[in-house]
Amino acid sequence: MKLSILTPTYNRAELLKRAYLSLKNQTNLNFEWIVVDDGSTDKTKEVVDEFIKEQTKFKILYFAQENLGKCAAINLGVQNISGEYCLILDSDDYLTDDAVETVYAWINGIYGISNMAGVSGLRGWSNNDDAIGGHIKKEFIDCTNIERKKYGLLGDKAEIYKTEILRKYPFPKFENENFLSEACVWDLIANDGYKIRWYNKIIYKCEYLEGGLTKGINNEMLLKNFQGYTYYVKLYYSTHRGLSGLNLIGKYCSVAKLKKLKNKQIRKNLSISAFKCFMGKFVHLMNKSLKSLKKS
Repeated sequence: MKLSILTPTYNRAELLKRAYLSLKNQTNLNFEWIVVDDGSTDKTKEVVDEFIKEQTKFKILYFAQENLGKCAAINLGVQNISGEYCLILDSDDYLTDDAVETVYAWINGIYGISNMAGVSGLRGWSNNDDAIGGHIKKEFIDCTNIERKKYGLLGDKAEIYKTEILRKYPFPKFENENFLSEACVWDLIANDGYKIRWYNKIIYKCEYLEGGLTKGINNEMLLKNFQGYTYYVKLYYSTHRGLSGLNLIGKYCSVAKLKKLKNKQIRKNLSISAFKCFMGKFVHLMNKSLKSLKKS
């Protein structure tokens, strides 16, 4: 059994060394590192070439594509990895020293369970010992990505998926767009009944830097990638029940209005009724009002 660590990257040459050093420091070096360069204009290739020249303890592979976005880079990487499991490590993040060793122990724990898509650890902040989204109250929880909120699994996590699952569920492509929420694929996998075993241990350290995708998602980005955004909202509402789905519909309506779409077209895009559209706008407005009150 082998683990592949996949890093999609765009203009992060100066930060890749931190990720690389964390891999060199692993207590278990039985893995490969796949770097997919998403059309960088800095010295990413030169930096990775230096890693390759220096490194003998684990295999490093470099692939390059035009700037098609992170999801397309993941698709390319997944097609070229040799490990049975894949951990996606963003280029501005790094792993704890025992992350790989821990992941192998977790993988052994789900061996033979057919509906398990993989395992997951916690992400922690790089400047302290806190877990993003908080700690889990048990050693682990088995549930789908869609069920996370029900079990208090909040915030970004460090998922390790079976490679065969990732190849079965590639990220969809939309013409002239380069951003799509990764949750689209995680929810598709979950909707087909596949679970993750979520463990209560930090194995992944990160910070949300300016210019990164997490901090950079705004109305302008959603408008530029509107087909993918429509796909995500429609999928989310079909797989998640409750106020969160309605709130997302309301948010979509506000973004669609900036695109000058009429209500009829919005409802058609999402395959929803006029009533659901109205309720989405109402819930989203209430959420915005509550957030304003909390700030004041």
